[in-house]
Amino acid sequence: MLNGLDQHGWVSMPGCMNHDDSIRLARECQASCDNGDFVTAGVGRGKGLEVRENIRQDRVKWIQPGEESVEQEIYLAKLEVMRLAINERFFLGLFDFEGHFAIYSEGGFYKAHLDRHAGTGSRIVTVILYLNEHWQPGDGGELKLWTTSGSRDGAYALIEPRLGTMVCFMAGDFWHEVMPAVKPRMSITGWFRRCET
Repeated sequence: MLNGLDQHGWVSMPGCMNHDDSIRLARECQASCDNGDFVTAGVGRGKGLEVRENIRQDRVKWIQPGEESVEQEIYLAKLEVMRLAINERFFLGLFDFEGHFAIYSEGGFYKAHLDRHAGTGSRIVTVILYLNEHWQPGDGGELKLWTTSGSRDGAYALIEPRLGTMVCFMAGDFWHEVMPAVKPRMSITGWFRRCET
């Protein structure tokens, strides 16, 4: 992970989360969605937040500090090890993680975007864990990540959203989109943050 971030600014790691822990997170995600705990995701932030289904078509449930399930605690402990390692290597001053479960229904997509809101600087590293056990080519929902920092032209990676695969990249530098899902697609998406000055 560290070498990928250092050399390219992004990295994809199949099998980063073991199968059993990933399955438990996937089941929690689906059960929570079935229970009606998810909301339609918006674009923007604060008073500028609005639902724009021509840009984004997923539903989310934010991970709430102090209300984590056992499954979430296992995942967050792994992320804490990662946060400390990234800080030690790159001196980024990352102090916490914010994230949410995300579900894309059939046909859902998210057009090309950056993960850092305009005029902000807190989100530094994007971290995505995929929770799709039986994903096959043709199921859609791939992450299209342009591999040149700051550009959405030219070369890109197309990352399969397979169970246990983790993707990390610099949040304000890499344009990316979620390709239309043919089958429901689940993930945990979040960001290592630092304090804004």
